[in-house]
Amino acid sequence: MRIEKQTTPEAVITELGLRLARRRIELSMTQAQLAAHAGIGKRTIERIESGADTQLSTLIRLLSVLDLSEYLDQLIPEAQVSPMEMLMHQNKPRKRATSKKANKPKEQWKWGDE
Repeated sequence: MRIEKQTTPEAVITELGLRLARRRIELSMTQAQLAAHAGIGKRTIERIESGADTQLSTLIRLLSVLDLSEYLDQLIPEAQVSPMEMLMHQNKPRKRATSKKANKPKEQWKWGDE
């Protein structure tokens, strides 16, 4: 399954669990071996592979053991703008969408039937 913008969070979690299981099998590891190397319980591996939610730190441990941690950099690319630049940009005065119109002399308002 391809993970796309409209994919629900539950479907993404299920798909990631399946992908982790496939990678584990590809490396010829049992769930018990993966759990021991990652420092987590075997039951946690079972739950993640079946589509249950997990903590981010647990996922990072699994990715490291499965030699997938280098892909984390692609998940959230490093910001190109420094926080200081962002802060300085926020304090700039807002630009007007249109230029100011010339002041017209105010006329006395009339009903039109005068």
